[in-house]
Amino acid sequence: MAKRKPKLTQDDRHKEILALLRHEGTVRIATLAKTFAVTTETARRDLDELAVRGAIMRTYGGGAARSLIDEPALGDRVRTHAVERAAIARKAAGLVESGDALMIDGGSTTRAFAQALAARELHVTVVTNCLPVARALAANPNCRTLICPGNYVAREEGTYGADALEYLRRFKANKAFIGAGGVTPQGVSDADSQGCAIKRVMAERADETILLVDSSKYDQVQFERVCALPEVNALVSEAAPPERLAASLKAAGVRVVIAAP
Repeated sequence: MAKRKPKLTQDDRHKEILALLRHEGTVRIATLAKTFAVTTETARRDLDELAVRGAIMRTYGGGAARSLIDEPALGDRVRTHAVERAAIARKAAGLVESGDALMIDGGSTTRAFAQALAARELHVTVVTNCLPVARALAANPNCRTLICPGNYVAREEGTYGADALEYLRRFKANKAFIGAGGVTPQGVSDADSQGCAIKRVMAERADETILLVDSSKYDQVQFERVCALPEVNALVSEAAPPERLAASLKAAGVRVVIAAP
């Protein structure tokens, strides 16, 4: 008599669901329940949890792969992964030294980082294209903040375009702190082309590029590649990368810094 295959753990089911979505694009609750030999309620909870993490889009009766070109507005993103983001922010703020010149791009994680950095009250100069970052840094009387000119994009609360890029090129920074929508062995990616351009110029103008991403961004790919892994000096997250990604980061010389929530 053949042995029954053991049921998958929740983490394993989540990995399998993401693998299915990469190949099929969509999944149905009933199909997942049958595939994993679980109840429809369990399959529904799996999809709900993946959707809350931002790993998939929830649909009626199932789920779909996350859009490569769309992501929630900044005001919506700050409400997800708040605990993880706060831990990353505190750890990343500890990488800054008094006297540093920094570049910080727009995003929910970099916004949290700016708040944590301001609390340290270090003598620093920051160039940013993100208004929430600038407002957070205003709490530090020892911080000089320069805001990029350019086209204001309300949903991102920041400035973008040729003027912003030209302004960034006027400066040299010790460290650039950037966020991203995805990181894989193939590189760092994000949904918005204008945002990708800002990240690339900041990385070009800094001695070190430090990537701030929560673990939901691991093995996710978005529309446009920002850079290859060897162009990143350090990655700060609240959890260790999965094995294959961790090996690629190590091979690329990227220092992985873990901030426990």
